[in-house]
Amino acid sequence: MKLPDSTTLIFGLLLLTVIVVLDIMLRYFDLPTWPAFMVMIFFFEVHMEPKRATHIVLGGLVGIVCYMLAVQFVDFISPIMGVTTAQLTYVCLAVYVFVAFGESFPMIFNNYAFMFFLVSGLAGTVVGESPEPWLWVGAELVGGALAIIGILFINRLTPLLSRLPQ
Repeated sequence: MKLPDSTTLIFGLLLLTVIVVLDIMLRYFDLPTWPAFMVMIFFFEVHMEPKRATHIVLGGLVGIVCYMLAVQFVDFISPIMGVTTAQLTYVCLAVYVFVAFGESFPMIFNNYAFMFFLVSGLAGTVVGESPEPWLWVGAELVGGALAIIGILFINRLTPLLSRLPQ
């Protein structure tokens, strides 16, 4: 078993600082935290590759918008076909769009869009909470961007701090 080196330990502590500061900022403005932290998780999933940040943020935006369109679609069409069939029909349409256009428009129709669509659907069913997808969009765009900027900053700062005399 390999123990973490000082660079990893410092990065971890700085990451906790980013998480706490971001959480406090989002809550101060009454924004939900989950969209920003999903962006953070996905950014780590792509190994903090800055070129992928746009795919994550725009995909997240598309996923939340897909949820908003799903609500409208189901409200409109459910009197004709029932709620369950309307929901399934919309999910099939959305999945088809993600798959069919994913290679042509990978920046917006990607796995991040699909995951944000899924999680938005779950967030929209939380008991005692009223879904506020426009706030989710704000938290995803602003909070997600701040999360990525924070990670990139600490990723550059960490090697400098690890070289300081002990």
